Amino acid sequence: MKVTIYDVAKEANVSIATVSNVINKKGRIGEKTRRRVHEAMEKLNYEPNILASALTGKQTKTIGLIIPDLANPFFSELARSIEDRAHELSYNIVICSTDYQEEKENKYISLLKQKRVDGFILASGFENLEKVQELLNEDIPVVIVARDYPNFSINAVALDDYMGGYQAANHLLQLGHKNIGFIALDVYSNRERIRGFKDALKEYQIEPRKDLHFIEDKKQSLVRAGNISAKKYLESGDIPTAIFACNDLLAIGAIQVIRDAGLNVPDDISIVGFDNTNIATIVDPPLTTMSQPIQRMGREVMDLIISIFKGERDDEVRITLVPDLVKRKSTKEL
Repeated sequence: MKVTIYDVAKEANVSIATVSNVINKKGRIGEKTRRRVHEAMEKLNYEPNILASALTGKQTKTIGLIIPDLANPFFSELARSIEDRAHELSYNIVICSTDYQEEKENKYISLLKQKRVDGFILASGFENLEKVQELLNEDIPVVIVARDYPNFSINAVALDDYMGGYQAANHLLQLGHKNIGFIALDVYSNRERIRGFKDALKEYQIEPRKDLHFIEDKKQSLVRAGNISAKKYLESGDIPTAIFACNDLLAIGAIQVIRDAGLNVPDDISIVGFDNTNIATIVDPPLTTMSQPIQRMGREVMDLIISIFKGERDDEVRITLVPDLVKRKSTKEL
């Protein structure tokens, strides 16, 4: 037999209203009473009906997090950071991975709206601006994380991708590299990184290679994509002395192919990655990479969307974080 709020109230010897206030964290409830209600809920294995709360206009304490690729350590670490902060704030996160497919983006948003989530966090790689505008038109709270939508009125916790690309190129240029390859998925954040990359080259009066590799097939594994792009560079007849890969998995794919060709990283080709995920420290050689402040990003985006729920934000909020270069052993002076 299903346990109800009435059973909890009877067990704790309090009113139904008191139980409701404890569940929804409202009203002035004494610590002893709150503890008694929680003990009654635990004893009876009572679970609040979140969907019923949604249907009566109350918050479900649930947020939809849509990311493009859960297999990418950056997104899995970001999701963990967001979930950890949500737990601290007594919220639940539903994570959906889209594989960069618009069909899946639309499907998951529709599904999460049916589940009455309180709002959405959309991670870098979400390119469907029409769907974002649709959510905003419906007054559903939305926050973008790990990217920005310029000329689009929306709350965001973004990374300065332009500066990340600029710093990565500048590091290689200072080491004496002039012939530098570039590998990236064709998404907005990486287009910003290459813009910074090219501007750094321009300051050194160096023309970028014409064969900078933007990967169109987003369904293939990133390591495999790094393999393919690096192989093209090795077979080009003009082997670069360094490669900037726009995430750590692409960089690792490049390192594999370079090693298989009998070359050495960094003695023959230096490699710079992006993200500074945990995997960057265990690859051989340890990867020089641009570090995204993943933990801070997760906390900031959760705090921002909660402040929107509480009506504390009237104006658009854009928080921009700056990446840092982490030097390890995959780059070397010429």
